[in-house]
Amino acid sequence: MNDKEYKYKILLVEDEPNIARLFNYVLTKAGYSVTFAENGLVGFNKVKADKPDLIISDIMMPDVDGFEFRKMLLADSDLAIIPFVFLTAKGTEDDVLEGYNMAIEDYIVKTSSPKIVLAKIDSIFKSIKREREKAVEEVQHAADSLRTTLAPENTPDFSGYKINQYFQPFDKIPGGDFIDYIHLDENNLVVVLGDVMGKKWGAWYFAVAYAGYVRSAVRFAFQSDNTISAKNIMERINESIYKDERISEVFITLSIIILNKNENSIKYCGAGDLPLLLISNKAESIRSEGVLLGFSDVGQYEDVEFTLNQGDKLYVFTDGIIETRNNEGEMFGKDRFEKILLESVKKENSLTEVVKEFSNYSDNKFDDDISIIEICKI
Repeated sequence: MNDKEYKYKILLVEDEPNIARLFNYVLTKAGYSVTFAENGLVGFNKVKADKPDLIISDIMMPDVDGFEFRKMLLADSDLAIIPFVFLTAKGTEDDVLEGYNMAIEDYIVKTSSPKIVLAKIDSIFKSIKREREKAVEEVQHAADSLRTTLAPENTPDFSGYKINQYFQPFDKIPGGDFIDYIHLDENNLVVVLGDVMGKKWGAWYFAVAYAGYVRSAVRFAFQSDNTISAKNIMERINESIYKDERISEVFITLSIIILNKNENSIKYCGAGDLPLLLISNKAESIRSEGVLLGFSDVGQYEDVEFTLNQGDKLYVFTDGIIETRNNEGEMFGKDRFEKILLESVKKENSLTEVVKEFSNYSDNKFDDDISIIEICKI
């Protein structure tokens, strides 16, 4: 196998133990990571948990056969995109046509030599690699041509606070998360973290649109209201989105935080986002109960006000980190995230420690955009 940074994961769904052992031996020897399921139902549950890079499935199986298994995958948009190959002892024209009508990559006949099997699989992965490289190039070109970024390269200087960030788009393709920092005046800084649901092209496009809405709403709210309020900004954004048919049905979570260095205060408003984490000598969740943006003309948003003491650290993040999975399909989770933050709170490079931990946990393979903002009181 060539040009792989990690072992491609293959799920083999086969009810005959001898065939399963043979293919497992051939694929494992070639360097692939192989898991096994004895029928379509077990296979479907393993696909949901582990998200393999390729599925190879027999057709004739008890309980849930290969065709039904494939239909179950096609009904789930996240699972339907995983490359799929039928493994079969049957080779009639009707069977082949039925399989290709279900958007499969190829057929492998069980009696094929190991060389043929490996050649077909290697060809599939090479094709995926080429398509991915082309997609990345096209999206990056579009982003460059529009001169848009979804996160600034550097965090702002703001007296009394130290701000760090980690931003990693899904598969290194501009995605649905976006980060922004907006200076209202010398005393107030707005910190923004948004997450548009979806990946790649669609999420990136809408993330750019939302980032523009946020900037406009921040300026408008600041200019039209003497009270600097995260709630007012969120209401302006929600009102604009709710009236815009192009993006009103696109789901997004948003966190807006206003730092005031003169009063040493923080105002926070959330729309369907994860609670903030305040780390001192303990971990404390800070919640804001606002609904997803554009869901209703009245979002029931609220300002949550609090302060940070010297040495405290506040974390704003999207669900990519806590939903990151290891090779066994187990999520990184909020509890593990909190534990690492508590252990590293006194370290100057605590965010680096967190990134190191979840990168090792997932073997540097993420299922979503990863975005974390760390706000430290100094």
